[in-house]
Amino acid sequence: MREPLPADMFDELCPSSLNPIRFGDKWAALIIRCLEQGPRRFSELRVPLSRVTPKVLTQSLRSLERAGLVNRTVYAEATPHVEYELTPLGRSMLEPIAAACAWAEQHWDELLDARESYDDDARLDRTG
Repeated sequence: MREPLPADMFDELCPSSLNPIRFGDKWAALIIRCLEQGPRRFSELRVPLSRVTPKVLTQSLRSLERAGLVNRTVYAEATPHVEYELTPLGRSMLEPIAAACAWAEQHWDELLDARESYDDDARLDRTG
């Protein structure tokens, strides 16, 4: 039995949420990290990716599959199910994603300050 994915794997205080480097769409790097330890069902991915709608998660998974980073396997058993897993090409993304996440963690305060300053300026521009 696989270890379940933690629900808070990508909470709002996770440095990966501030990562300015995108691999594919907004959620691709997070999905790749979820698949790091092996294949997962859609419902397993939904736990740490609870902020992603099922529709967007499906679109992201299809995009990753199309790019050759994820394999989708359908099991036509008594209880049919689908699992997603990284391809060798997808696994090759783990190192650059880890480096980008480490960078975001190292610059966490600066990234938050910049985002807050921008939002404050934008709010002032709207109110005149």
